[in-house]
Amino acid sequence: MARKSWFRYFQYDERKETPAEARNVLLIVAGLIAAVTFQAGVNPPGGVWQDTKDGPDGHSAGRAIYSYKTREFYIFLISNTLAFSTSIHLLISLTHRFPFHFEVILATASMVVTYGSSIFAITPDDLVKFRYILLAAAVPFAIRFMLQVYTRLTRMELPYERQIVVPANPNEENA
Repeated sequence: MARKSWFRYFQYDERKETPAEARNVLLIVAGLIAAVTFQAGVNPPGGVWQDTKDGPDGHSAGRAIYSYKTREFYIFLISNTLAFSTSIHLLISLTHRFPFHFEVILATASMVVTYGSSIFAITPDDLVKFRYILLAAAVPFAIRFMLQVYTRLTRMELPYERQIVVPANPNEENA
């Protein structure tokens, strides 16, 4: 008796599931990822300093405690931003042409602005390298755009690639 592995059991099977069911699952997963990454950006690991301390080991109230480990903090910030923007892109794509799509876009855009302002607020001024964070936020949108352009270019028939119909029997043409 052959047993199915749990991985194959839970895999998407287009014979059983409809595209609408798959879209609904993706909407839930993307929503959860957006919520978790938003929360991690607003309330970073380790929290924020509650007081201000002067001196060489000083810190400012409201700044992320984790941000004083510069390299680790930027790895966290870029990875979190990439996951957040990918989930936002997925949410917008999956709700395209839905009722209230404009409202969905408005709400997600507001959430992105809130996320960005939170990152600005918790990151110390001397560590600001936001070009990397903005690049991470743009990656999912840029990849999708490039895939769309590539797909459309490869589907286009170029003028010099006309279809030439060759008769099955060359003698039929002269008859």
